[in-house]
This record gives sequence, structure tokens and C-alpha cells, in this order.
Amino acid sequence: MTHPELMELLRRFGREECTHEPLYAALCGVAAGDERALALLAEAPPEQRKVNLLLAALHERVLAGAAPELAAYYRSAGGGRDPDDGLAAALSACLVREGAVLLQRLRHGATQTNEIARGAAIWPALGDVARVTGARDLALLDFGCSAGLNLGVDHYALRYRDAQGACHERGPAVDGRRAEIESLWLGPLPPPQAAGWRIVSRHGLDPAPVDLADAGRLRWLQACLWPHDAARRERLAHAAAQLRSLPLTLTRSDDCIAAIEPWLRSLPAGVQPVLLTSWVLYYLCAAELARLRATMDGLCRSHGLAWICGELPALSAREGGGPPLPDLPAGESAASATLWTLRWAGASGVAERALGWSHPHGRWVAWCAAAGPG
Repeated sequence: MTHPELMELLRRFGREECTHEPLYAALCGVAAGDERALALLAEAPPEQRKVNLLLAALHERVLAGAAPELAAYYRSAGGGRDPDDGLAAALSACLVREGAVLLQRLRHGATQTNEIARGAAIWPALGDVARVTGARDLALLDFGCSAGLNLGVDHYALRYRDAQGACHERGPAVDGRRAEIESLWLGPLPPPQAAGWRIVSRHGLDPAPVDLADAGRLRWLQACLWPHDAARRERLAHAAAQLRSLPLTLTRSDDCIAAIEPWLRSLPAGVQPVLLTSWVLYYLCAAELARLRATMDGLCRSHGLAWICGELPALSAREGGGPPLPDLPAGESAASATLWTLRWAGASGVAERALGWSHPHGRWVAWCAAAGPG
């Protein structure tokens, strides 16, 4: 890409993607006029030339204490300064001093948010698995798990609120130590009922799983969050602390698709295997996506595997485009709405059901399957 094309890439990202983060909107504009920032993006491989990856790399340097000039602007680092005329000089100082580290991130890094607030949709999806299969004991495999934080969904305190303010709680009670997920439930809340399932085995697959005991890797997860969002930072910190006490396994694999069947063979009898993908298919090339789908359908038939998938509708649904989107809350965009589907071994072959919609970070949920968050 030429420098003018990179400038437009930065400006467009700031204009279209950073409406809720004034610092990043300003940084994109400043970076578009900085020759060092443009040179960094130009040196990155084409598939790594992503503005959000550059922003995460800068944020990581701030959190590491290596960019004190920029830190004054980052609420995540205790700063409170609004973007002003000094931002360009602060960015320039960071690029000069930390250019080599930033370039390594752009060449080899990947944004890994592992957003646990998607648990607001994963919880009812697990309930639907239990209902269609008749199983109670679930073995959960998170495909593309990053740090595996979604494997602890049943240990987080979930609160669904409807438009009238009524609250429906799931999971353990709020106690100030657990990760808390609050989501707007679009539509009437169902009556409270006990969960009809439990997770008895937790496993994650990833080409580069994140060890939460590694301070540097945890800092990278924090850097992938946007600086203003204190609620997401707090959720991540609590979830990371909780996950360290749970019995689970994270496996590094260069071929995660091939690793699914060995995991199935390792399970004890009497458990329902469930594969979870959430905003993972988006990163697969067409050939790998086709391979995953073919593998999953084969394993549904041979091993009774159920597949929960949360993605953009073009990736999630294979048997139609899903149900109509509900009326969304003011200010919410339909462009990134996540469609959740379930595929499993039905009586006459592999069946698919559209379960519901959610915000990609779980801020709202609209469910259409069964009775809601059971």
C-alpha cells in the first residue's frame, strides 16, 4: 500500500470504528500524518496491516510503562488528559523509542480480546444444547480460545435486564470478586429457572494460547481493550483470576481443526461434547473454513458433537440468513450484530438452528430459541 492509501486506512478507521473512543479517533488522525507510523504499517505483512493491531501495540507500550508521554492520555494507565496539540509529539516520541518493539507486534502479533461478555449469549446457547440433546453434562471445547476465558462462563455472574429494568440473574451471585456480565435482553424475560446443564470438562485450542500467569501475555490482552472501557478491564482482571483456579486445559496446535477429533476421543462416556467458536471463523481463509465445516459435520454424525457458532450471519448460518434482527437500542449498529447458531446430529442428519442475536461484546442479546437464558 502507498502512504496515501495507508493515511486513508488510518483516517477511515478513526472515523468509522472509533466513535466511542475519542483518544483512538484522534490517534488515527495524528498517525495518518506521521511518517514513522506510516512506515511501520508499510513494513508489516499485508495480512498484518491492521489499524487495531497498531493501536493495541501502542497501548501495550503504555501499559508496560515504556511510553510515559502517551500515558497521560490513557485512562487505562491513570491518565486523564484529553487529546490535544501535544498528542502528535507524544506519539512521535513513542515511535522513535519503541519502534522496534512495535514493528515486531505488527509483524507477528494478533489482537486477542477473548471478550467474556459474550457469555451473555453463550449461556443460553449452552441451555439450548442441553435441550436439543437431552444431555446435562457438557464437555466444552473453545476453538481459537486465546486465554480460554469463555470456558469459565458458568462461574461469572450474569445479569440480564429488559427494557423495563427487570433483572434476571444467572450463574453465581455477585460478590465483588467474580467477573460480572450485564446485558440488555431484547424482549420479555422468561421466568427464573434452574440451569439444565453443567460443564464437566473444559478445553481450549489455539495456535498461540495465552498463559494468564505470564504478566506480559496478560498485559497484551489488556492492551487489546480500548483505553476508556473500565468495565471491560475489570471483567478481564476478575475473569483471569477466576480462571486460574478452574480445572481446564489449553492446547497449542498449529492445526486446531485436526486437534478436535483427538479431544473427542479423550472424553469420558456420558458427556455431551460441545465446540464453541465466537468471532473465529472471520479469521479463517475460505479453504480452512470449508475444511472446518466439513470436519464438524462429520464429527456431528460420528461423535454426536454439537457446534455453537457466534459470527457475522454470512459465516454463522449455513441454512439461511437467520431470523430478522430485532429493533436495536439507540446508538447500536446492526453491521456487526452476531448471529448464534447451533448444529448437531438430529434424527435425520445434521440439523441447524438459529438461536439468537447479540452485540459482538454482549451488550445486548435477542434470543429466539427455546425459552431464553435457561
